[in-house]
Amino acid sequence: MNKFILAIDAGTTSSRAIIFDEKGSTVGVAQHEFTQYFPKESWVEHDALEIWNTQLLAIREVLKNTKIKASQIQAMGITNQRETTVLWDRKTGKPVHHAIVWQDRRTSPICEALSKKGKAELFYKKTGLLLDAYFSGTKIKWILDQDPEVRRKAERGELAFGTIDSWLIWNLTDGKVHVTDATNASRTLLYNIHTLEWDKELLDTLEVPKSLLPKVVSSSEVVGQSHSGLFDHEISIAGIAGDQQAALFGQMCIHPGEVKNTYGTGCFCIMNTGETPVISKNRMLTTIGYQINGKVTYALEGSVFVAGAVVQWLRDQLEIINTAPEIEALAETVENNGGVTFIPGLAGLGAPYWDPHATGSIMGITRGTQKGHIARAALEAIAMRTREIVIEMQKDANTTFKTLKVDGGASTNDLLMQIQSDLLQVEVIRPQTTETTALGVAFFAGLATGFWPSIESLSSIWKVDRKFTPQKGSQNENVIKTWQQKISQVTNA
Repeated sequence: MNKFILAIDAGTTSSRAIIFDEKGSTVGVAQHEFTQYFPKESWVEHDALEIWNTQLLAIREVLKNTKIKASQIQAMGITNQRETTVLWDRKTGKPVHHAIVWQDRRTSPICEALSKKGKAELFYKKTGLLLDAYFSGTKIKWILDQDPEVRRKAERGELAFGTIDSWLIWNLTDGKVHVTDATNASRTLLYNIHTLEWDKELLDTLEVPKSLLPKVVSSSEVVGQSHSGLFDHEISIAGIAGDQQAALFGQMCIHPGEVKNTYGTGCFCIMNTGETPVISKNRMLTTIGYQINGKVTYALEGSVFVAGAVVQWLRDQLEIINTAPEIEALAETVENNGGVTFIPGLAGLGAPYWDPHATGSIMGITRGTQKGHIARAALEAIAMRTREIVIEMQKDANTTFKTLKVDGGASTNDLLMQIQSDLLQVEVIRPQTTETTALGVAFFAGLATGFWPSIESLSSIWKVDRKFTPQKGSQNENVIKTWQQKISQVTNA
């Protein structure tokens, strides 16, 4: 009987289930979108129960469509939108508040107040993270501060906190297992990435009871079984990783200095730094890349909050395209950006600015501006924000990248990848499987259960689809020069 690995990819806008075979090929995919809630400006929420229900539906659907039995699934791995915060009642399993999404900016005042008290250095030293609303810790504090009864329940040990991986595992195991892995823990502002423990000083600073927190496990180990009522056979849960760290592993960036960029809702560039955490001097994040057999591999990360979301905004708000892939053809209708610069600060600006108050702008519009110019400027914006991060990362690592491995939905846009190569002047490499986030967590689950014998054996699975070679030209220089002038107008940097 053939065996397979199931990857759960719990994204920002959809729940997906993907089945891989031993060659790393995709056998089947099922996907269900869930509702995005925007209760106030810069607030973003999800219904955690809807996430669970759509994820369960996707798993059952992919098994049904591929005619693969649960007994043929050797293990499942879970990769998730990081930082999104769920608090739920341990007894009822019901969330006490909508999930607060990583994009949500409501806790910026909490971060600013802590910074004024001189706490930013404490958090950075212990967690490798900047004090920003992006991360989970201040979201937990905000939920607890809204309702005295919720805080009392938390202090009595009646509530549980989790990022989406923990929430799904709790439901998959019928409340028997409350865990997260080191990569997700490292994004909470509560986990000391040097001692590999929840940190009492940080918990006290954010007034978060330790009883809320999950046990921290490796990215690759068996943590439990799906309960018998869900599928026709129990499935081992054997891999967990935040989506960007899973993509790092799925791209086989397993040696120090190797780097990948994921083009999803946001852009996330991560470089493997090996067994030593590199402390950034350029406002990058130091984070845990993955943990296998108790051994931690560290990484440097730069985060762009809005990337593919720019294309969604052009589709849904401006309605200049009907579907996201149409942007490539529209941008191809013009030779250049026509003097238009698009600053994608739709949710503040992440690295290296970390300016929660920055706003988006479309500058340089004239009577001659066409939709194609705006489309092209939007693609250039995604590539320029990535360029800014790569340059700062190279300074921290004291190295120069020769290649950039890419993945994520927008990496299938050939024009964007060529623009990226041109603006960075490095070779951009796209693998055959752009589902590297799901593939990475499948690798973790497969390694833990002997489906694949070793990390080295995985390298032969990763294959190149296309390489984009940089073209030189004054157009690139003009884009960069104009960008640098324009972005200074919307940020406090």
